[in-house]
Amino acid sequence: MIRVLDEARSVAFYGAAFGLRVADRLDFDSFTLIYMSNADATFEVELTVNKGRTEPYDLGDGYGHLAFSVADVDAEHARLTDAGLAPRKLVDFAPAGTVIARFFFIADPDGYQIEVLQRGGRYL
Repeated sequence: MIRVLDEARSVAFYGAAFGLRVADRLDFDSFTLIYMSNADATFEVELTVNKGRTEPYDLGDGYGHLAFSVADVDAEHARLTDAGLAPRKLVDFAPAGTVIARFFFIADPDGYQIEVLQRGGRYL
Protein backbone atom coordinates (compact mmCIF):
# COMPACT_ATOMS: atom_id res chain seq x y z
CA MET A 1 0.00 0.00 0.00
CA ILE A 2 1.20 3.47 -0.84
CA ARG A 3 -0.45 6.79 -0.05
CA VAL A 4 -1.11 9.09 -2.99
CA LEU A 5 -2.45 12.63 -3.28
CA ASP A 6 -4.29 12.53 -6.59
CA GLU A 7 -6.24 9.39 -7.48
CA ALA A 8 -6.68 10.18 -11.18
CA ARG A 9 -3.03 11.10 -11.69
CA SER A 10 -1.79 7.95 -9.91
CA VAL A 11 -4.25 5.60 -11.63
CA ALA A 12 -3.21 7.09 -15.00
CA PHE A 13 0.51 6.68 -14.21
CA TYR A 14 0.26 3.03 -13.09
CA GLY A 15 -1.94 2.27 -16.10
CA ALA A 16 0.42 3.89 -18.60
CA ALA A 17 3.64 2.67 -17.00
CA PHE A 18 2.73 -0.89 -15.98
CA GLY A 19 -0.61 -1.77 -17.54
CA LEU A 20 -2.31 -1.86 -14.14
CA ARG A 21 -6.07 -1.39 -14.09
CA VAL A 22 -8.43 -0.71 -11.21
CA ALA A 23 -9.53 -4.12 -9.89
CA ASP A 24 -11.58 -2.66 -7.04
CA ARG A 25 -12.28 0.70 -5.43
CA LEU A 26 -13.57 1.09 -1.88
CA ASP A 27 -14.75 4.56 -0.87
CA PHE A 28 -15.00 5.48 2.83
CA ASP A 29 -15.75 8.75 4.63
CA SER A 30 -12.14 9.81 5.14
CA PHE A 31 -10.22 7.74 2.58
CA THR A 32 -10.47 5.70 -0.61
CA LEU A 33 -8.67 2.43 -1.40
CA ILE A 34 -7.89 1.65 -5.03
CA TYR A 35 -6.61 -1.84 -5.87
CA MET A 36 -4.73 -2.10 -9.16
CA SER A 37 -3.52 -5.22 -10.97
CA ASN A 38 -2.79 -6.70 -14.38
CA ALA A 39 -2.96 -10.12 -16.02
CA ASP A 40 0.83 -10.65 -15.78
CA ALA A 41 1.01 -11.12 -12.01
CA THR A 42 -1.06 -12.19 -9.03
CA PHE A 43 -0.20 -9.20 -6.83
CA GLU A 44 -2.02 -5.90 -6.46
CA VAL A 45 -0.83 -2.39 -5.67
CA GLU A 46 -3.12 -0.66 -3.19
CA LEU A 47 -3.32 3.11 -3.52
CA THR A 48 -4.73 4.95 -0.50
CA VAL A 49 -6.13 8.45 -0.99
CA ASN A 50 -6.75 10.29 2.29
CA LYS A 51 -9.54 12.77 1.62
CA GLY A 52 -8.74 16.39 2.35
CA ARG A 53 -4.98 15.85 2.15
CA THR A 54 -3.30 18.61 0.16
CA GLU A 55 0.37 18.33 1.14
CA PRO A 56 2.69 15.74 -0.43
CA TYR A 57 3.63 12.82 1.79
CA ASP A 58 7.08 12.70 3.35
CA LEU A 59 8.41 9.39 2.01
CA GLY A 60 10.95 9.29 4.84
CA ASP A 61 13.76 6.79 5.01
CA GLY A 62 11.67 3.66 5.54
CA TYR A 63 10.41 3.20 1.98
CA GLY A 64 12.58 1.13 -0.35
CA HIS A 65 10.89 0.61 -3.70
CA LEU A 66 8.44 -1.45 -5.71
CA ALA A 67 9.78 -3.64 -8.51
CA PHE A 68 8.21 -4.91 -11.73
CA SER A 69 9.88 -7.52 -13.92
CA VAL A 70 9.33 -7.18 -17.66
CA ALA A 71 10.07 -9.35 -20.70
CA ASP A 72 12.13 -6.65 -22.49
CA VAL A 73 13.61 -3.97 -20.25
CA ASP A 74 15.10 -2.06 -23.21
CA ALA A 75 11.71 -1.84 -24.95
CA GLU A 76 10.00 -0.77 -21.71
CA HIS A 77 12.61 1.93 -21.13
CA ALA A 78 12.05 3.26 -24.66
CA ARG A 79 8.24 3.09 -24.29
CA LEU A 80 8.27 4.97 -20.97
CA THR A 81 10.68 7.55 -22.38
CA ASP A 82 8.43 8.06 -25.42
CA ALA A 83 5.44 8.42 -23.07
CA GLY A 84 7.21 11.30 -21.29
CA LEU A 85 7.44 9.41 -17.97
CA ALA A 86 11.19 10.11 -17.54
CA PRO A 87 12.72 6.76 -16.58
CA ARG A 88 16.30 6.96 -15.30
CA LYS A 89 19.18 5.32 -17.18
CA LEU A 90 19.43 1.58 -17.75
CA VAL A 91 21.90 -0.19 -15.44
CA ASP A 92 23.74 -3.47 -15.92
CA PHE A 93 24.39 -4.74 -12.38
CA ALA A 94 27.52 -6.90 -12.54
CA PRO A 95 29.22 -6.89 -9.13
CA ALA A 96 31.54 -9.83 -9.98
CA GLY A 97 31.89 -9.08 -13.70
CA THR A 98 28.81 -11.03 -14.82
CA VAL A 99 25.52 -9.20 -15.31
CA ILE A 100 23.03 -10.51 -12.75
CA ALA A 101 20.38 -7.84 -13.29
CA ARG A 102 19.50 -5.21 -15.89
CA PHE A 103 17.18 -2.48 -14.64
CA PHE A 104 16.17 1.15 -14.39
CA PHE A 105 14.16 3.22 -11.93
CA ILE A 106 11.20 5.51 -12.52
CA ALA A 107 9.36 7.74 -10.04
CA ASP A 108 5.57 7.80 -9.76
CA PRO A 109 3.67 11.11 -9.37
CA ASP A 110 4.15 11.05 -5.59
CA GLY A 111 7.89 10.35 -5.78
CA TYR A 112 7.81 6.62 -5.02
CA GLN A 113 10.72 4.88 -6.71
CA ILE A 114 9.90 1.88 -8.90
CA GLU A 115 12.47 -0.54 -10.25
CA VAL A 116 11.82 -2.07 -13.66
CA LEU A 117 14.03 -5.08 -14.30
CA GLN A 118 14.62 -7.64 -16.99
CA ARG A 119 12.66 -10.82 -16.29
CA GLY A 120 14.85 -13.88 -15.83
CA GLY A 121 16.79 -15.86 -13.25
CA ARG A 122 15.42 -15.05 -9.83
CA TYR A 123 13.52 -12.05 -11.22
CA LEU A 124 10.32 -13.53 -12.56
